[in-house]
Amino acid sequence: MKFNLNKKQALAIAVVLAVGALLAALILGTGKPQMEGDAHGEAAGHADAEPHGEEAKDGHADDKDHAGAAAPQKGPHGGKLFTQGDYGVEVTIFETNVEPQFRVYTYLSGKPLDPAASRITITLDRLGRAPQVFRFAKENDYLKGDAVVEEPHSFKVGIAAQYGNKPYQFGYDQAEARVAMSDQQLKQNNVEVLTAGPARIQSALQLIGEIRFNEDRQVIVVPRLTGVVESVAANAGDPVKKGQVLAVIFSPALADQRSELLAAQKRLTLARTTFAREKKLWEDKISAEQDYLQAQAAMQEAEIAAQNARQKLASFGGELRGGGNLTRYEIRAPISGVVVEKNLSLGETVKEDATIFVVADLSTVWAEMTIYAKDLNTVKIGQKATVKATAFESQSSGTVSYVGSLVGEQTRTAKARIVLPNPKGVWRPGLPVNIELVAGEVEVPVAVSAEAIQTVRDWTVVFGRYGDNFEARPVELGRSDGKFTEVINGLNAGEQYAAKNSFLIKADLGKSGASHDH
Repeated sequence: MKFNLNKKQALAIAVVLAVGALLAALILGTGKPQMEGDAHGEAAGHADAEPHGEEAKDGHADDKDHAGAAAPQKGPHGGKLFTQGDYGVEVTIFETNVEPQFRVYTYLSGKPLDPAASRITITLDRLGRAPQVFRFAKENDYLKGDAVVEEPHSFKVGIAAQYGNKPYQFGYDQAEARVAMSDQQLKQNNVEVLTAGPARIQSALQLIGEIRFNEDRQVIVVPRLTGVVESVAANAGDPVKKGQVLAVIFSPALADQRSELLAAQKRLTLARTTFAREKKLWEDKISAEQDYLQAQAAMQEAEIAAQNARQKLASFGGELRGGGNLTRYEIRAPISGVVVEKNLSLGETVKEDATIFVVADLSTVWAEMTIYAKDLNTVKIGQKATVKATAFESQSSGTVSYVGSLVGEQTRTAKARIVLPNPKGVWRPGLPVNIELVAGEVEVPVAVSAEAIQTVRDWTVVFGRYGDNFEARPVELGRSDGKFTEVINGLNAGEQYAAKNSFLIKADLGKSGASHDH
């Protein structure tokens, strides 16, 4: 087939082909791949942050570069790539199965460069901290930093490199686990700011125990004579006063003892009368001295017999009352307190050694605790202790008054006890309690309020205050007494921190997306 084209048609087709070729060239030119902003670039916000490097898949969501500076490019290893002329430096923070560490890769004209050919140092500036300088040594195809990059990764970074006798300077900064809060906001949220410093911390031993009767103020009542119960005036749980009648027993044995005392008293009266008469007769020279001496001896024997009968009756707790029933035996309370046990009934025959009542003075009680063998050397007589009820809100203080010297063969524990005042009767025998013993007191160089301790990610932190910023400081904690906690590492003496209501800063941290999970 033939196409007959005139000159005008041929020229139009040529123009169309030329324009199409030009457009294709432009499209291909703009389709070439370019380096994107790296993990810590400002363009990479919290939600879509890139990782520190190719090996470190976990990114820091809130990293930012120097204000006004162009975001560095992402390097081949996923880190920040800085270039000046033909020379390039890529900085990564590697943290897969190791503590976070700087790894630096170098390039020349876009190609990997032997890392040993460059000398590099990195300086980190953190809030409230002295600058930290990292030096590097070659390892495989990168330079490895000589120290751990401590969390949080929130700092200004200065990079000093030297290659071929030519110096290079780069830098960026990033923020993490940081929240801004003004004085007015602190006041509105009632956030208390304190200063870390020395404190005296009491070390405590937590034990379990039980309230028991104070056995030093508990009396078992026995009748001392066999008899039949005629009446009972007190029941278990009744408060009683010392000398109050608890029960009355009919006792023939008591009647015999009272009769013996009566007879002894009458013989004594007669002997005294005889002695008085014989003494007067002897003084008047009417009777012989021998009669006087015999009357005196008889009177002394009668006094001894009467005294003996009186003491026997007193040992039974009975009294000799004129005109009274000789068989009536009154059982009286030996102390003021509460009847905690009653073991007799009306008409019952009781033996002289039967436990018929137990009376306890509950103005003081024992808090008895179990001491395990490993803690025996910690518990000492005189130690201060706090006793708390487990069933209701009540606590009292006392001191250890006794520590057992024997360890149970089966339990491998010893007993110790605390004497507690009980004026209101709150502490009832049998009540389970928790006991906190003050094992010692120590001065620590740095401590913070227990309210300041929070958790962010997998860190235990205290929010340090630096200007208007609060930043999470991962801390290593030591001893604590519930009020103050020792800080072994992570916060310095003299640094301010959020104490009361510090959880509100943690909440703001979550809302602002200023923290992330590894």
